[in-house]
Amino acid sequence: EVQLQASGGGLVQAGGSLRLSCEVSGDTFGEYSIGWFRQPPGKERDGILCISFGEKDLCTYNSDYLQELKDRSTISSDSAKNTVYLQVDKVKPTDTAVYYCAAAEEDSFPYYMDYWGQGTLVTVSS
Repeated sequence: EVQLQASGGGLVQAGGSLRLSCEVSGDTFGEYSIGWFRQPPGKERDGILCISFGEKDLCTYNSDYLQELKDRSTISSDSAKNTVYLQVDKVKPTDTAVYYCAAAEEDSFPYYMDYWGQGTLVTVSS
């Protein structure tokens, strides 16, 4: 089992950047992916970016949905800290959402994730 702890949310001014962290613990041996999602108020949760760990690429999903957001976003990892990051630049009020990280043991992002973190709220002020 994998545990995920998302953090870094808060109030951000429009035009600035946000950087979220997802600390991963538990059974992280083998292959898995970590994906970042967001859920704006009153809307569905959508996948943003994914990063794969292990020999197989578990992030083969390719869509231009939310492409404008993806173009402003970067996913990265620090293996020494067991942490995956999401940075979003030039944030807009429409980026206001609860952001989640999640883990999958198959190439199933964004449709199905095995484990979810608790979410962190980002509010972008205009």
